[in-house]
Amino acid sequence: MSYQQIYKPYREEVRERYPLVMERIGRILEEETVSEPFRGYFRNAAGFVMKLYKEQEEISKGTFFNRSLSELAEWNDSIYGELYPGNYEKSFANPEYAVKVLGEEYGRELCMLYAQIRKMADYAPEGGIYEMTIYGELLVEIYNCFEDEAGVNPKEISNILYWFAHDYIEIFTERSICRRVNPEDDFFAEIIKGADLNDLRYLYRFGCCVGENEIKTAEFLNCMPQEKIKAMADTYTEGYRIGFEVTGKDLSKKRAAEISYPLGFERVVRAAMDNFEKMGLQVTFRRGDGRFGVYSASPNEQYDFDHKADAAAYLDKEFVEHYLECIRNSYESFKEAAAGYAGPAVIETFGREPFTPVGKKENYEFNEKQQKLNVYFSNKSGQLMNQYIKGEERSFTIIAYPIPEIGPKYEEIFEKTVELNNLDYTLYRDMQQKIIDVLDQAEYVKIKGREGNRTDLTVAICPLADPGKETAFENCVADVNIPVGEVFTSPKLAGTNGILHVSQVYLNQLKYVDLELEFTEGMITSYRCRNFSQEEENQKFLKEHLLYHHNTLPLGEFAIGTNTTAYRMGRDYNIADKLPILIAEKTGPHFAVGDTCYTWAEDTPVFNPDGKEIVARDNEISILRKEDPQKAYFNCHTDITIPYDELDTITIWTRDGREIPVIAEGRYVVEGTEALNVPLEQQHI
Repeated sequence: MSYQQIYKPYREEVRERYPLVMERIGRILEEETVSEPFRGYFRNAAGFVMKLYKEQEEISKGTFFNRSLSELAEWNDSIYGELYPGNYEKSFANPEYAVKVLGEEYGRELCMLYAQIRKMADYAPEGGIYEMTIYGELLVEIYNCFEDEAGVNPKEISNILYWFAHDYIEIFTERSICRRVNPEDDFFAEIIKGADLNDLRYLYRFGCCVGENEIKTAEFLNCMPQEKIKAMADTYTEGYRIGFEVTGKDLSKKRAAEISYPLGFERVVRAAMDNFEKMGLQVTFRRGDGRFGVYSASPNEQYDFDHKADAAAYLDKEFVEHYLECIRNSYESFKEAAAGYAGPAVIETFGREPFTPVGKKENYEFNEKQQKLNVYFSNKSGQLMNQYIKGEERSFTIIAYPIPEIGPKYEEIFEKTVELNNLDYTLYRDMQQKIIDVLDQAEYVKIKGREGNRTDLTVAICPLADPGKETAFENCVADVNIPVGEVFTSPKLAGTNGILHVSQVYLNQLKYVDLELEFTEGMITSYRCRNFSQEEENQKFLKEHLLYHHNTLPLGEFAIGTNTTAYRMGRDYNIADKLPILIAEKTGPHFAVGDTCYTWAEDTPVFNPDGKEIVARDNEISILRKEDPQKAYFNCHTDITIPYDELDTITIWTRDGREIPVIAEGRYVVEGTEALNVPLEQQHI
């Protein structure tokens, strides 16, 4: 079975409706039955839909991709160009502009509708006439409301949007889960396996925005010898395999690995697919969300930020419960495939300019009740996923590479990153073990900043019943988290107190300025930053994007990143603020707020290379899973790193009162770790 066969019933369902709704939308371009300024809005939306209708028709005839590369690029710009910075200011996709032109009564809802309509661009290339039909019918239904001579009823518009989301969430959920766990849904795999990757027209077949990053990445990788491509793929897939091996999980029970990657890396992904098949794994792909799945660089991160909370237009308790039921039903439908799902293998990119969002009063925002519903949904959906894709049986791997946007030294930085991803793990393993031997003596660890960094934090460490067989820290080498370079633990919350501060940090594609968190007994008790001039905006920003609407979060992880080579690369090329958290967390001590690293797998024994069992897998919050999982998990884990140039000391206090330094004045002082200081002492290149 292929994706064509899987979605054939959906296409058959709308076979007659599709041409009718497209014909109706086409007439909107000529009609004058709606008054201005709404007529201009609906004509704009209808024009966008008709472009996609034409594209889909040509694709179904097999003629669309006969266009030249320049013609496809021009077409791409016609679809995504209004979102580009400079054009976005006067786009109906911009809430600020939509409210200004259409008024406060309807501007936000019509802007949200416009963003929904734009999703049709995802589906046209894969013959998704079902999705194009239902979005088209939504547009026509709301257009008809504005044709009513008796006047528009705002409540009616809200109801239409609510019931559209309610009625079709089942379809979208089923499709998303199918793509994640079912290799037979092979739209993306078919392109990667079958396309001539030297003919860059293939990039436009995915249904993503194709820009310079995607094109130049593909061109650059196409110039690499195949043995180098294979070596990159081997590093990636071996990390995945070793992740199962070191945690004692049985990979032979699994049938599919999910690849997440950015467009342009198809040569590496094709080689990785071959490697996975040799492991007995088929590969799944799903449509991306900007970081996971198959994705491209966003044409405008402000657009993404502006629409991040559009669900506030309809989110209520009934909707959330219905959504959870749809998730349950979808997993039940794919129960066998879900049990065979091994976990994600992720390729990340870095190099974009750090994005600092502009807050707009016109954007939708979740109210307090909706924030609680989001937390509830996140917890419940996480429990459902773990019921069908068991945490103690799955693993993952993640690796990162730069994109051309990083600057004129892109190719050089890429080569350095490849070297970074292949550092001698045995060298780091042995040095990290020496650090762990010291840390395992600790009752608590004290971390202090310098050079304006206000960090003054005490972290309590799990006691060991049998130090000869147990350890509190994991010796993390290059398996699931590539590159090599960290030791980490789940700290005790009781006794963990103080301030964590960093001058700036880039988390989940958002820049945080002068971020400060205060912990009391391991829980965040206050938080602040200076992204915005108004303190209220800063608090709202942190509550949504760092705390994920929770009132507080625990300190789920304390780690020391030992990859000073990565730190030096960031400083030498002036890209420290562009490094992804995957690499940045290895460049100094870091602290994760949220769940521990062992979430959903706390009862699975884990051992270090020296044979000692890592016993610090729980904290006082996660242990509540034995009573009520709803109280145990937060479904978030965000690493915050203090760079070496802001770090003064890391010192342990033993249970018998001795003080032992691990880092002093930003340098390692544990015997046998001197090599870690070499990159720190080097001058900029």
